[in-house]
Amino acid sequence: MIDHTLLAPGADRGAIKRLCSEAAARSIGHVCVNPRYVAEAGGLLRGSGVGVCSVVGFPLGATLTEVKALEARRVVELGADEVDMVLNIGALRNGEDFLVREDIAAVVSAAGVTTKVILETGLLSDDEKRRGCAAAADAGAHFVKTSTGFAGGGATLEDVRLLKAAVGDRLGVKASGGIRTWDAAREFIEAGATRLGTSSGPAILDGWRH
Repeated sequence: MIDHTLLAPGADRGAIKRLCSEAAARSIGHVCVNPRYVAEAGGLLRGSGVGVCSVVGFPLGATLTEVKALEARRVVELGADEVDMVLNIGALRNGEDFLVREDIAAVVSAAGVTTKVILETGLLSDDEKRRGCAAAADAGAHFVKTSTGFAGGGATLEDVRLLKAAVGDRLGVKASGGIRTWDAAREFIEAGATRLGTSSGPAILDGWRH
């Protein structure tokens, strides 16, 4: 359930190596890295059973749709087996739900792998969150995700419950941003999260095992 994540702009090769080593040592499901490091992470994790997730249109979501689609296609070619995209937040707030759906659908089609849609819940009203979930489901995405962690807020239990209620069993729900302990992780899972994005994957697993 854990995407062991390192998306900081200053992440260097040594940090990526540590991330992958930690994930492999604990059989974590995926690492999540910026596009620049997809191929490198894939090489480091070859044979470990740990997958590689990358991000598209990150962290603002305002990239042109054709650029998002190209980015999605390229990261998959480089070895990513999952993609986390940021939806067009401004379009959603403008009420341009058709454009939001088309943006997501283009990435889903280009990627051809499990695609998670980051709503950036800290910037949205509850109605906008529900509409974002509907757009993600209609566009063929596989998960909705709370946050990038770059917009001043992370996952909240209230938002995870709202997203779960909105998508039901049609999509997974990924909670991301500020989840650092097993106790916190357990609360998010109980609230409806089916995936956790965190830079503290080993600490969470160590807490679970003890």
